[in-house]
Amino acid sequence: MGALLTKNELPVEGRTVLITGGSKGLGLAAAQQLAAKGANLIIVARGQESLSTALRSVTQSARNSETQRFHSIQADVTTSKVCSRVISEATEWNDGHPPDIVWCCSGSAHPTLFADTPIEQFQTMMDSNYFSCVYMAHATLNAWLRHNPKPAITDKCGPKGPAQPARHIIFTGSFVSFYSFAGFTPYAPSKAAIRSLSDSLSQEMNLYATSRPELPRMRIHTVFPATMHTQSCADEDAVKSDLTKSLEEGDQILEPEECARRAIRGLEAGEELVATSLIIRAVMASVLGGAIRGGFWKGLANTVLGWITAMVMVFIRWEMDTKVRKWGAEHGPSGYRKE
Repeated sequence: MGALLTKNELPVEGRTVLITGGSKGLGLAAAQQLAAKGANLIIVARGQESLSTALRSVTQSARNSETQRFHSIQADVTTSKVCSRVISEATEWNDGHPPDIVWCCSGSAHPTLFADTPIEQFQTMMDSNYFSCVYMAHATLNAWLRHNPKPAITDKCGPKGPAQPARHIIFTGSFVSFYSFAGFTPYAPSKAAIRSLSDSLSQEMNLYATSRPELPRMRIHTVFPATMHTQSCADEDAVKSDLTKSLEEGDQILEPEECARRAIRGLEAGEELVATSLIIRAVMASVLGGAIRGGFWKGLANTVLGWITAMVMVFIRWEMDTKVRKWGAEHGPSGYRKE
């Protein structure tokens, strides 16, 4: 039983991992840590200079530089055509095999009040955060369904022999996938959509598990990172209103390396929805709905935690609403303090 409980559900040694948004923040930290665990890495990002710097850093993190391989692809993954090209290039580099694990870390945020947000930003948020995941997952899944790396040994009773390691698609959500607040209206829907995509795709994987038993199992996950000390976070603060900053007070802030470490630990434990902080786990538990809950005992714990959090959230919403109304009365509708 102890061995079963400690089984690594995300073995990466000798396998190929593709990470979008891999030149900075969570994507880069995850790439470095997976390289240290023996994975071959393909990192994808838009900027060539930052991509080259990141690739050197990931290569230096390798467990065994003589056997591991590393590659970078410059691409903007907000269009389906580019995502298909990325998977094709990755497959060609990987000796004709699609990546075993694809982690979608690319994205952006524009946390401004709804009425003050340039109208084009709403489409940008969906393209950058949601559709980048949709297009990459679509290209990846179709590549997997077309490719069987090791034909199963079969007899009249069906496939037999050792099971092939599972393949994984990993999305990146946010705290606001579960609970949003003033100033995150342009951003939150794109992250909530990722959570919904993850839940429904997870169930679809059962279709292929039974109809295509010769293929490795395919699994879907979403990581929900805490706020991190990154340049992106600093850029967001530059456009964020004083009101939004005041509502965020008390947030737990992690370094990208620690956030990646917690995310990978959850993935190795087999979690489909991976929270990287206690507050995210608590709020997530209150809105799990039909999501996979991680087995009986973990599911029971999440259910109890969800009951508690659901009651607490009533008071949190009341407190935040009160704070916003008070802010409006004192400072007006701009979201900024009066000089």
